[in-house]
Amino acid sequence: MKTDVLSLEGAKQKEIALPSQFEEEYRPDVIKRAVLVVQANRRQKYGAMQEAGERYSSRLSRRRRQYRGSYGKGISRIQRKIMSRRGAHINMVGAFVPGTVGGRKGAPPKASKEWGQKINQKEKRLAIRSAIAATANREIVKLRATYSNVPLVLVHDMESLSKTQDVEDLLLRLGMEKEVERIKRVKIRAGRGKTRGRRYKGKASVLFVVSGKCPLQNAARNLDGVDVSFVNTLNAELLAPGTVPGRLTIWSEKAIERLAKEKLFI
Repeated sequence: MKTDVLSLEGAKQKEIALPSQFEEEYRPDVIKRAVLVVQANRRQKYGAMQEAGERYSSRLSRRRRQYRGSYGKGISRIQRKIMSRRGAHINMVGAFVPGTVGGRKGAPPKASKEWGQKINQKEKRLAIRSAIAATANREIVKLRATYSNVPLVLVHDMESLSKTQDVEDLLLRLGMEKEVERIKRVKIRAGRGKTRGRRYKGKASVLFVVSGKCPLQNAARNLDGVDVSFVNTLNAELLAPGTVPGRLTIWSEKAIERLAKEKLFI
């Protein structure tokens, strides 16, 4: 498979052959499994405090004539704490056990639970190769983005862009006006997450694949939905966010050369 190498102005510079990774069979099932594994391994452990709901001075007596017992009072025989008393009458309320106000949970989440998953190395590499091939398939990319003139390979000068405005201008020169407008529309999250640091829901848009450390990393990070990744650290989630393949991807010429020379993900 051959493709054009474009300048930063969008003009054709030359033609190069794409490496064998772009010819992999399209396997959405394998891609989905690899993405779910990445998400599971990133998940943070959580759990209830070990003494949550158990810090009451409560007691339980099942004896028939035990003082301060619940037998014969027409109430359930559960652990109770004393709220007040008047003579022989003692006012108690349920505590400690599940189903009572402030009581413990029956099966609380435990921080010891392991959320991580495993995947075979060959299967993971197959998923990445398949996701790379999907970025060069116009029919698949069209389902995700408003721009489908792929594959997109730009000259190495792309990695030297150092300003966010320059990156946005580059996208406009390539004809991605609708894509730029699409990623600027953010949605306010429904639910409690609004107060927990995740108020807005954004859309995944352009992925820049570069050969190594470069100024483009800092220049593109201020654009919503735009990511920059080294070619050797690509994973299934970057290429197929939300398990949906066909992300709009812009490759640098040097990244393509490194992909072929080092035979990455093969």
